[in-house]
Amino acid sequence: MPIPATFLPSRCGFAFTNTWPSQPALVLDTPFGHISVGDASGGLCGGMVFAALDYWHAGIAPPDDQPTRDQSLYTYMVRRLIDSWHLPLGVTQYFQWMNLPDGDTGFTAFGHRVVVERGLAWRTIHTQWPQIRADLDRGIPAALGIVTVASHRPQDLGRNHQVLACGYDLTGHACTVRVYDPNQAQRDDISIRFDASAPSAPTTFHHNLGIDEPIRGFFRTAYTPGTPPG
Repeated sequence: MPIPATFLPSRCGFAFTNTWPSQPALVLDTPFGHISVGDASGGLCGGMVFAALDYWHAGIAPPDDQPTRDQSLYTYMVRRLIDSWHLPLGVTQYFQWMNLPDGDTGFTAFGHRVVVERGLAWRTIHTQWPQIRADLDRGIPAALGIVTVASHRPQDLGRNHQVLACGYDLTGHACTVRVYDPNQAQRDDISIRFDASAPSAPTTFHHNLGIDEPIRGFFRTAYTPGTPPG
């Protein structure tokens, strides 16, 4: 099918932010048992990202008004939030990345560096970024899972975040990924910036997302278009 116009948060994102009243917790059945992602007041970022991308694929402008709990768009966002976790593989990937080091770990033997574990920087820059960039080069936005915490606690899975990559700028090894962040509504100036020159070392992912935690790494999430309400 024809590719729609370029995704711009100011035109294709939701006009409201990822702020919701306190409502019953969303409980996911995961390989680690039943995990509460938190109530709606903790955010529906993945559902908003997937829903906004669904409207974009359908060539329909997203609704302006924030839905209430009894409206079909809210129910749809909750369902797409669950889809965005891509159970069980997606949750497993978040949890695995939460337990990995920021940079590669290893040792030197006989003058050679032996890598024992690839860190989040290498996995993000060397493995995930080429896939994301390929999507963007084809004009297709890419949903991203943002890993923010280092934790062995499955309960901390909900502290991670999701955004939508919609463009990028590259100058040498300096990369700026433009994103739609549900926490920032329709702002076109939201981005993630990093230097791709040394992926084996811990890398700082500068950002102005609407979160209080650093970005340790990010990956391309499994997205399949859905049919949005209305």
